[in-house]
Amino acid sequence: MNTYPAPAEAFNLSAPVRLWEEGFAADPHSYYATLKAQGPIGWAELAPGVPAYVVTDRRAALDLLHDAETWSHDPRPWEATVAEDSPILGMMRWRPNALFSDGDAHIRYRRTLLDAFDLVEPHDLRERVHRAVDILVSRFGPGGRADLVADFARPLMALVFNNLFGLPDSESGRLNDALGRMMEGGEQSAQGEAEYGRYVLELIAAKSAERGDDLTSRLLDHPLDLTPEEVTWQVFLTLGAGHEPTANLVSNALSRILGNPAYYSTLTSGSRPVMDAVVEVLRYETPLSNYGIHFARQSLSFHGVWVQAAVPVVVSYGALGHFADKEFDGALHPHDASHLSWSAGEHGCPVKQHTLLIATEAIERLTQWLPDLEPIAPRERLTWRPGPFHRSLKALPVRFTPRVPDQPGDRA
Repeated sequence: MNTYPAPAEAFNLSAPVRLWEEGFAADPHSYYATLKAQGPIGWAELAPGVPAYVVTDRRAALDLLHDAETWSHDPRPWEATVAEDSPILGMMRWRPNALFSDGDAHIRYRRTLLDAFDLVEPHDLRERVHRAVDILVSRFGPGGRADLVADFARPLMALVFNNLFGLPDSESGRLNDALGRMMEGGEQSAQGEAEYGRYVLELIAAKSAERGDDLTSRLLDHPLDLTPEEVTWQVFLTLGAGHEPTANLVSNALSRILGNPAYYSTLTSGSRPVMDAVVEVLRYETPLSNYGIHFARQSLSFHGVWVQAAVPVVVSYGALGHFADKEFDGALHPHDASHLSWSAGEHGCPVKQHTLLIATEAIERLTQWLPDLEPIAPRERLTWRPGPFHRSLKALPVRFTPRVPDQPGDRA
């Protein structure tokens, strides 16, 4: 294994900022403040012994995201420097898909995803979300209590995306569990990656044997003729990128809405719509906070820092949102979308409208069924899952008047 010297001296620090610590999950803002104090680009660790540059300045982030000549998404030179058992390899290792490709390969892969998702009509997606919400509320509604992370947001996304890609509801639990372990890094990461890989391979095998009206079948039949291996890795990327951030977006938005008179007391009147809370999360508490990962094609000076090739350069959407929040004076329109949660440039999110529809419809449908949701603990006492990449609640306990939903689909 090759190693590169850690350029901590460039930041006058004795140690990098450790984004893998439990403390980062509990209080990311103090960690971002430490990074920001180093300048536009800070020095951090994504896992023990795995260093990275972290971009905390908006101008630097945009310069990077719009410069495909200087920066690459291909992590293979970096992989050669990392131990095989590193807990973050599951999230960062190279695969032949749109996220980890550049140039013509990226254009080809991205085109297949755009074409496949373009065939998902908004009314159809809305019905899938409503169906999934109805299934889940029928499970926990009669009890009068629920955890809106474990009982709602995460299983909801597993049901929706499992359905979109073509497997039955009975498989959604596997998807949920595997992605959760892989995303957190830590000791269970490799196990989660392996289980998620098995899930995707079984999905590809099932759709290869019998096509259906689903995203996997559309990728297999796309005129750009992806190989079965390429389809496998496209699905591996897209399922994970759909499930985890969207589940976190829903739970983070619900945590801001519930108990907040500015939102929840007016939900039914529509004077402060759910979209406001969703956009607020994207601006200030983005679900995928540190995953804009790039690599310099060759070592260079960038915004006053010497950046070595084969060392990850992470655009911290979480840090950008945190400092935007500190500078926010209330003058912005509530639907202002100047955040970078969707990234930017050639690798900007290709399906952001689908994501927004899923998140807003899920919250609105839930609050239609359970209009008196009340948080059991104040927001400042909620706890967060560890991991360098995401901003994800461990739990969101609520109580409400017990409710037995009508037959699924009866409520428009």
